[in-house]
Amino acid sequence: MHISITDDFDLAKIARSGQCFRVKEFEDGSFRFVTGREVLYLRQSAGGFAVSCPEETWQRVWGPYFDLGRTYSAVQKIIPESDTYMQLAAQEGRGIRILRQDPWEMLVTFIISQRKSIPAIQQAVELLAERFGEAVTTPYETLYTFPTAEQLAGAQAGDLAACKLGYRVPYIQDAVAKVLSGQMDLAALATLPDAELFEKLKTIRGVGDKVANCICLFAYGRMGAAPIDTWIHKIIAREYGGHNPFPAYGEHAGILQQFAFYYAIAHKERFA
Repeated sequence: MHISITDDFDLAKIARSGQCFRVKEFEDGSFRFVTGREVLYLRQSAGGFAVSCPEETWQRVWGPYFDLGRTYSAVQKIIPESDTYMQLAAQEGRGIRILRQDPWEMLVTFIISQRKSIPAIQQAVELLAERFGEAVTTPYETLYTFPTAEQLAGAQAGDLAACKLGYRVPYIQDAVAKVLSGQMDLAALATLPDAELFEKLKTIRGVGDKVANCICLFAYGRMGAAPIDTWIHKIIAREYGGHNPFPAYGEHAGILQQFAFYYAIAHKERFA
Protein backbone atom coordinates (compact mmCIF):
# COMPACT_ATOMS: atom_id res chain seq x y z
CA MET A 1 0.00 0.00 0.00
CA HIS A 2 1.14 3.55 -0.71
CA ILE A 3 0.30 6.41 1.65
CA SER A 4 0.88 10.14 1.82
CA ILE A 5 1.84 11.96 5.03
CA THR A 6 1.61 15.73 4.72
CA ASP A 7 3.03 16.64 8.12
CA ASP A 8 6.67 16.35 9.28
CA PHE A 9 7.70 12.69 9.15
CA ASP A 10 11.29 11.43 8.88
CA LEU A 11 11.83 7.70 9.36
CA ALA A 12 15.58 7.92 9.96
CA LYS A 13 15.23 10.63 12.59
CA ILE A 14 12.44 8.78 14.36
CA ALA A 15 14.55 5.61 14.41
CA ARG A 16 17.54 7.46 15.90
CA SER A 17 15.64 9.63 18.38
CA GLY A 18 16.21 7.37 21.41
CA GLN A 19 12.54 6.74 22.20
CA CYS A 20 12.21 3.29 20.64
CA PHE A 21 14.66 0.39 20.77
CA ARG A 22 13.31 -2.16 18.27
CA VAL A 23 13.41 -0.22 15.01
CA LYS A 24 15.53 -1.80 12.28
CA GLU A 25 16.90 -0.04 9.21
CA PHE A 26 17.53 -2.11 6.07
CA GLU A 27 20.02 -1.51 3.29
CA ASP A 28 17.27 -0.58 0.82
CA GLY A 29 16.26 2.37 3.01
CA SER A 30 13.20 0.72 4.54
CA PHE A 31 12.51 0.62 8.26
CA ARG A 32 10.82 -1.97 10.45
CA PHE A 33 8.69 -1.04 13.45
CA VAL A 34 7.05 -3.52 15.82
CA THR A 35 4.40 -3.07 18.50
CA GLY A 36 2.75 -6.07 20.14
CA ARG A 37 2.35 -8.65 17.38
CA GLU A 38 2.05 -6.01 14.66
CA VAL A 39 5.07 -5.56 12.38
CA LEU A 40 5.34 -2.75 9.84
CA TYR A 41 7.83 -2.11 7.04
CA LEU A 42 7.97 1.41 5.55
CA ARG A 43 10.05 2.90 2.81
CA GLN A 44 9.93 6.42 1.47
CA SER A 45 9.06 6.57 -2.21
CA ALA A 46 8.04 9.21 -4.70
CA GLY A 47 5.27 11.30 -3.18
CA GLY A 48 4.85 9.26 -0.02
CA PHE A 49 5.61 5.97 1.68
CA ALA A 50 5.25 2.33 0.76
CA VAL A 51 3.88 0.40 3.75
CA SER A 52 3.47 -3.33 4.28
CA CYS A 53 0.08 -3.31 6.01
CA PRO A 54 -3.49 -2.89 4.76
CA GLU A 55 -5.41 0.37 5.16
CA GLU A 56 -7.43 -0.87 8.14
CA THR A 57 -4.29 -1.76 10.11
CA TRP A 58 -2.63 1.51 9.21
CA GLN A 59 -5.58 3.49 10.53
CA ARG A 60 -6.15 1.35 13.63
CA VAL A 61 -2.57 0.67 14.74
CA TRP A 62 0.01 2.79 12.98
CA GLY A 63 -1.74 6.14 12.67
CA PRO A 64 -2.02 6.41 16.47
CA TYR A 65 1.46 4.89 16.90
CA PHE A 66 3.04 7.68 14.84
CA ASP A 67 0.77 10.30 16.43
CA LEU A 68 -0.52 11.32 13.01
CA GLY A 69 -3.46 13.18 14.52
CA ARG A 70 -1.10 15.94 15.71
CA THR A 71 0.45 18.67 13.55
CA TYR A 72 4.16 18.78 14.37
CA SER A 73 5.03 21.35 11.72
CA ALA A 74 3.34 23.99 13.88
CA VAL A 75 5.56 23.32 16.90
CA GLN A 76 8.53 25.30 15.58
CA LYS A 77 6.37 28.41 15.44
CA ILE A 78 5.97 28.50 19.22
CA ILE A 79 9.73 28.81 19.86
CA PRO A 80 10.76 32.44 20.49
CA GLU A 81 13.70 33.80 18.50
CA SER A 82 15.52 34.35 21.77
CA ASP A 83 15.73 30.59 22.34
CA THR A 84 18.44 30.02 19.77
CA TYR A 85 19.35 26.50 20.87
CA MET A 86 15.76 25.30 20.62
CA GLN A 87 15.41 26.96 17.24
CA LEU A 88 18.43 25.01 15.95
CA ALA A 89 17.31 21.79 17.60
CA ALA A 90 13.78 22.00 16.20
CA GLN A 91 15.08 22.68 12.71
CA GLU A 92 17.47 19.72 12.79
CA GLY A 93 15.01 17.41 14.55
CA ARG A 94 12.13 18.22 12.24
CA GLY A 95 10.47 14.97 11.22
CA ILE A 96 10.72 13.29 14.63
CA ARG A 97 7.36 12.26 16.07
CA ILE A 98 6.52 11.06 19.57
CA LEU A 99 5.60 7.41 19.18
CA ARG A 100 2.62 6.09 21.16
CA GLN A 101 4.09 2.82 22.37
CA ASP A 102 2.90 -0.04 24.54
CA PRO A 103 2.97 0.92 28.26
CA TRP A 104 4.32 -2.44 29.43
CA GLU A 105 7.14 -2.39 26.88
CA MET A 106 7.99 1.21 27.79
CA LEU A 107 8.00 0.39 31.50
CA VAL A 108 10.45 -2.47 31.07
CA THR A 109 12.66 -0.97 28.38
CA PHE A 110 13.15 2.33 30.17
CA ILE A 111 13.97 0.49 33.39
CA ILE A 112 16.59 -1.32 31.31
CA SER A 113 17.79 1.96 29.77
CA GLN A 114 19.31 3.31 32.97
CA ARG A 115 23.08 3.79 32.63
CA LYS A 116 23.17 1.97 29.29
CA SER A 117 24.03 3.24 25.82
CA ILE A 118 21.35 2.92 23.14
CA PRO A 119 23.13 -0.05 21.42
CA ALA A 120 23.38 -1.82 24.80
CA ILE A 121 19.68 -1.18 25.50
CA GLN A 122 18.76 -2.54 22.08
CA GLN A 123 20.84 -5.67 22.68
CA ALA A 124 19.24 -6.34 26.07
CA VAL A 125 15.72 -5.78 24.71
CA GLU A 126 16.28 -8.17 21.80
CA LEU A 127 17.75 -10.83 24.10
CA LEU A 128 14.68 -10.52 26.33
CA ALA A 129 12.36 -10.84 23.32
CA GLU A 130 14.21 -13.81 21.86
CA ARG A 131 14.26 -15.66 25.18
CA PHE A 132 10.72 -14.98 26.40
CA GLY A 133 8.69 -13.58 23.47
CA GLU A 134 6.92 -15.35 20.61
CA ALA A 135 8.33 -15.79 17.14
CA VAL A 136 6.67 -13.83 14.31
CA THR A 137 7.65 -14.66 10.74
CA THR A 138 7.24 -12.03 8.02
CA PRO A 139 8.24 -12.20 4.34
CA TYR A 140 11.48 -10.49 5.34
CA GLU A 141 12.59 -12.05 8.65
CA THR A 142 11.69 -13.89 11.82
CA LEU A 143 11.56 -11.70 14.91
CA TYR A 144 10.19 -11.97 18.42
CA THR A 145 7.46 -10.09 20.23
CA PHE A 146 8.29 -8.16 23.36
CA PRO A 147 7.41 -10.52 26.26
CA THR A 148 4.31 -9.82 28.29
CA ALA A 149 4.26 -9.78 32.07
CA GLU A 150 2.68 -13.24 31.93
CA GLN A 151 5.53 -14.55 29.79
CA LEU A 152 8.06 -13.16 32.25
CA ALA A 153 6.23 -14.50 35.31
CA GLY A 154 8.32 -17.65 35.58
CA ALA A 155 11.63 -16.07 34.66
CA GLN A 156 14.35 -16.77 37.17
CA ALA A 157 16.86 -14.11 38.14
CA GLY A 158 19.57 -15.96 36.25
CA ASP A 159 17.47 -16.08 33.09
CA LEU A 160 16.93 -12.34 33.23
CA ALA A 161 20.58 -11.68 34.04
CA ALA A 162 21.52 -13.63 30.90
CA CYS A 163 19.73 -10.88 28.95
CA LYS A 164 22.32 -8.40 30.23
CA LEU A 165 19.94 -6.71 32.65
CA GLY A 166 22.49 -6.53 35.49
CA TYR A 167 21.29 -4.73 38.63
CA ARG A 168 17.93 -4.08 36.94
CA VAL A 169 16.80 -7.71 37.37
CA PRO A 170 14.93 -7.11 40.69
CA TYR A 171 13.35 -3.99 39.18
CA ILE A 172 11.94 -6.03 36.29
CA GLN A 173 10.74 -8.70 38.72
CA ASP A 174 8.97 -6.05 40.79
CA ALA A 175 7.26 -4.65 37.69
CA VAL A 176 6.12 -8.14 36.68
CA ALA A 177 4.76 -8.86 40.17
CA LYS A 178 2.89 -5.55 40.46
CA VAL A 179 1.30 -5.89 37.02
CA LEU A 180 0.26 -9.52 37.47
CA SER A 181 -1.20 -8.86 40.93
CA GLY A 182 -3.30 -5.99 39.60
CA GLN A 183 -1.52 -3.54 41.88
CA MET A 184 -0.32 -1.78 38.72
CA ASP A 185 -3.08 -1.65 36.09
CA LEU A 186 -1.27 -0.07 33.15
CA ALA A 187 -4.45 0.39 31.10
CA ALA A 188 -6.25 2.11 33.98
CA LEU A 189 -3.30 4.47 34.49
CA ALA A 190 -4.25 6.14 31.19
CA THR A 191 -7.21 7.77 32.95
CA LEU A 192 -5.08 9.48 35.61
CA PRO A 193 -4.06 13.14 35.47
CA ASP A 194 -0.41 13.75 34.57
CA ALA A 195 0.87 14.26 38.12
CA GLU A 196 -0.92 11.18 39.50
CA LEU A 197 0.28 9.03 36.61
CA PHE A 198 3.85 10.18 37.22
CA GLU A 199 3.73 9.40 40.94
CA LYS A 200 2.01 6.04 40.47
CA LEU A 201 4.70 4.86 38.05
CA LYS A 202 7.35 5.75 40.60
CA THR A 203 5.97 3.15 43.02
CA ILE A 204 7.69 0.48 40.88
CA ARG A 205 11.25 -0.29 41.94
CA GLY A 206 13.81 1.35 39.68
CA VAL A 207 11.40 3.95 38.29
CA GLY A 208 12.61 7.43 39.17
CA ASP A 209 11.75 10.81 37.68
CA LYS A 210 13.50 10.27 34.34
CA VAL A 211 12.06 6.81 33.66
CA ALA A 212 8.58 7.87 34.82
CA ASN A 213 8.67 10.85 32.47
CA CYS A 214 9.76 8.62 29.58
CA ILE A 215 6.82 6.29 30.19
CA CYS A 216 4.42 9.23 30.52
CA LEU A 217 5.61 10.64 27.22
CA PHE A 218 6.24 7.59 25.05
CA ALA A 219 3.48 5.30 26.33
CA TYR A 220 0.71 7.62 27.48
CA GLY A 221 1.23 10.57 25.15
CA ARG A 222 1.63 13.11 27.94
CA MET A 223 3.35 15.74 25.81
CA GLY A 224 4.14 18.00 28.74
CA ALA A 225 6.58 15.40 30.11
CA ALA A 226 10.21 16.22 29.29
CA PRO A 227 12.57 13.49 30.55
CA ILE A 228 15.94 14.73 31.81
CA ASP A 229 18.80 12.34 31.08
CA THR A 230 22.54 12.97 30.91
CA TRP A 231 22.29 14.78 27.58
CA ILE A 232 19.42 17.00 28.62
CA HIS A 233 21.33 17.84 31.81
CA LYS A 234 24.24 18.96 29.61
CA ILE A 235 21.94 21.06 27.45
CA ILE A 236 20.38 22.74 30.48
CA ALA A 237 23.80 23.48 31.96
CA ARG A 238 25.55 24.66 28.80
CA GLU A 239 22.79 26.35 26.84
CA TYR A 240 20.46 27.62 29.58
CA GLY A 241 22.75 28.43 32.49
CA GLY A 242 21.26 25.65 34.60
CA HIS A 243 17.64 26.79 34.12
CA ASN A 244 15.32 24.10 32.73
CA PRO A 245 13.62 25.61 29.63
CA PHE A 246 11.12 22.83 28.98
CA PRO A 247 8.34 23.62 31.51
CA ALA A 248 7.81 26.97 29.75
CA TYR A 249 6.76 25.08 26.62
CA GLY A 250 3.83 23.40 28.38
CA GLU A 251 2.11 20.72 26.32
CA HIS A 252 4.86 20.88 23.67
CA ALA A 253 7.71 20.25 26.12
CA GLY A 254 8.08 16.55 25.30
CA ILE A 255 8.32 17.16 21.57
CA LEU A 256 10.94 19.87 22.05
CA GLN A 257 12.85 17.62 24.43
CA GLN A 258 13.16 15.08 21.63
CA PHE A 259 14.42 17.74 19.23
CA ALA A 260 16.92 18.96 21.84
CA PHE A 261 18.13 15.42 22.55
CA TYR A 262 18.49 14.58 18.86
CA TYR A 263 20.48 17.76 18.19
CA ALA A 264 22.81 17.09 21.13
CA ILE A 265 23.53 13.54 19.97
CA ALA A 266 24.24 14.80 16.45
CA HIS A 267 26.60 17.51 17.76
CA LYS A 268 28.38 15.79 20.64
CA GLU A 269 31.44 17.97 20.16
CA ARG A 270 29.39 20.95 21.30
CA PHE A 271 29.08 19.37 24.75
CA ALA A 272 32.57 17.90 25.09
